[in-house]
Amino acid sequence: MPDTSTGSDTSKRGTGNTGDGDGGTRLSRRTVLAAGAGITAALTVPATARAATARAATPDERRLKALISGMSLEEKVGQLFVSRVYGASATAPDQADIDANLSELGVRTAAELIRKYRVGGIIYFTWTHNTRNPHQIAELSNGIQKASLEQPRGLPMLIATDQEHGAVCRVGAPATLFPGAMAIGAGAKGREALPREDGGGRRAAGSAADARTVGRISGTELRALGVNQDYSPDADVNVNPANPVIGVRSFGADPAAVAELVAAEVEGYQSARVAATAKHFPGHGDTSVDSHYGFPVITHSRELWEKLDAVPFRSAIAAGIDSIMTAHIQFPALDDSGDPATLSEPILTGILRGELGYDGVVITDSLGMQGVRTKYGDDRVPVLALKAGVDQLLDPPSIDLAWNAVLKAVQDGELTEARLDESMLRILRLKSRLGLFGDPYADRAGVDRVVGTASHLAAAARIADRTTTLLVNEDAILPLDRRREPRLLVVGADPDSPSGTTGPPTGVLAAALTEAGFAATALSTGTSPSAATIDKAVAVARNADAVVVGTYNVTAGSSQRTLVERLLATGKPVVALALRNPYDIAQLPSVRACLASYCWTDVELRAAARVIAGRVKPRGRLPVPVQRADDPSQVLYPIGHGLSY
Repeated sequence: MPDTSTGSDTSKRGTGNTGDGDGGTRLSRRTVLAAGAGITAALTVPATARAATARAATPDERRLKALISGMSLEEKVGQLFVSRVYGASATAPDQADIDANLSELGVRTAAELIRKYRVGGIIYFTWTHNTRNPHQIAELSNGIQKASLEQPRGLPMLIATDQEHGAVCRVGAPATLFPGAMAIGAGAKGREALPREDGGGRRAAGSAADARTVGRISGTELRALGVNQDYSPDADVNVNPANPVIGVRSFGADPAAVAELVAAEVEGYQSARVAATAKHFPGHGDTSVDSHYGFPVITHSRELWEKLDAVPFRSAIAAGIDSIMTAHIQFPALDDSGDPATLSEPILTGILRGELGYDGVVITDSLGMQGVRTKYGDDRVPVLALKAGVDQLLDPPSIDLAWNAVLKAVQDGELTEARLDESMLRILRLKSRLGLFGDPYADRAGVDRVVGTASHLAAAARIADRTTTLLVNEDAILPLDRRREPRLLVVGADPDSPSGTTGPPTGVLAAALTEAGFAATALSTGTSPSAATIDKAVAVARNADAVVVGTYNVTAGSSQRTLVERLLATGKPVVALALRNPYDIAQLPSVRACLASYCWTDVELRAAARVIAGRVKPRGRLPVPVQRADDPSQVLYPIGHGLSY
């Protein structure tokens, strides 16, 4: 989810593809395989999972089966659903949230939703007003657990969210926010991993220790809030700069590196008693279509899938992953029926469970996304997903329609109750492993003791310091010197905060640079600056000693390019900071100093500011290749590229 050569030195400069879908050109498979150092090594990742009895069976297996045998059919159907619900309270939400619940769910509150449908899980979003502050989140979680446990044969709830960090983050400050996956993929492994000043030593970076720390600390804080399932990490191998939905949510383009980091983050989350979720199976990393709004088709061969997309999922399974999320994509080499993977028995039962040996919980991506609704109606999708091998049905557009469709399918014999029992057992095993039968509640004192502590925030800052990547630094423009360039102008895009609690980027950068001893002024110019806005920025820049410009998904025709060119024409030193996709540099051939932060949250921007000011040396390395726009088969900057001071 739950969410794109004109240079003087053609060996270094050129135009290239934009990331996250703003008109970029799709990589050729040959380019991907050539640029992805380590792909061959990825074939050595174990292909078999632990035996189901070793991974999933619990000492109280008999008790879990007895619980299932005592449940009504309606209760079993409800337990398969994970629903959204509006409101900051389980019993007393604001009137606007009551109205939204009545309109979309037919109930007033989370407690009513649980009583009516006996759902087995709830997913938290920012836009449903579930995540306002830590104590409120913990109280909401407790209210949800209480409402469920008060029912006849009451069961604890799986409470989930998408806390990927970086570009997708539902719980914001004061909780600890970490760099996102691609930044972690860029992070140096330690002091010994400092790149040479010429950018040599090209290999995928990424610290498994840092990924594990992200999972452990984030999981510890989520569990303190009563959240026990996180739809993270993203296990997609992002090999398409035009990918509009994955992009920086992926650890990178090298399947072996992605696999290592996925496994480490899984171990971190699950050590904190939070179920990790690898997504989006069988792999969403090579698409130019967003499955929220369309139906992507992955054209990889079966052989390429084995070498590329499958590798991180095999690694996650070997690490004991608790749950795997499906992708709403068509993958003809794996199933030529035209069905999305979410509804594909050959993919989910044949490959995921049969060939990869996975017997944990399988959850759909949101059933409100267009990718799963293109071919079938909303009444058929949940039934077909269960027939394909899914256990949890996430966020259907209409819980009433979906719930009744599954109930009717069992009553009519299309689905057997025994099939529901299989999914029920996997779900209850997960709840038991998480300790929810004994301790489902959050503790107020635990929130204060755990969430956003000084040690957690310091760990996030240290990790971020290892991620900022210096792509270009001609004539040693960086680091800036507060004696030589005391007055700075910070301009550029100010995209919305992923969690609603950070930013705006220009303001955060200016404040951090001021703290470092500069006199920095912020001027937001947006993602599509007008001619008047550009004129204003240029006028202000003439009174500055240097300019820092934040770019966001720059395309060939973007007015962001015009802004950068006009700023360069002032003769002032200009530092470009790619706020999201590192691919921006390919569209900025005249820039002589460029950094990549991989996201625009405060922790990443403050780390970039420390690098700009020379407080920290840049240590990050590209986890993806950057291609030329005029010839995508040519790599402008390879995986592992990264300069230092």
